[in-house]
Amino acid sequence: MAFYVYLVASKKRGTLYIGMTDDLAKRIWEHKEKLTKGFTTRYAVDRLVWYEVHESRESAFIRERAMKKWNRVWKIELIETENPDWNDLYETLML
Repeated sequence: MAFYVYLVASKKRGTLYIGMTDDLAKRIWEHKEKLTKGFTTRYAVDRLVWYEVHESRESAFIRERAMKKWNRVWKIELIETENPDWNDLYETLML
């Protein structure tokens, strides 16, 4: 089973949210459908702009917690290294 750490954004260089899940496609769909009330719904954060795969829940959890402490510039640099146009990667998921 795979685990994922992901970043969603409201728009290019917009509001960011970091999350972790074991079903990335389903979780991003939930963000897009605004099924969970809270931060991502309030700020329309539903564009998958970055993710990475982990082999264990523990490693994904540790990475997510570390990234939540990062400053915004580091997060933007991470996204733009792999996804400079901030494309929504949701449609490209082959999970």
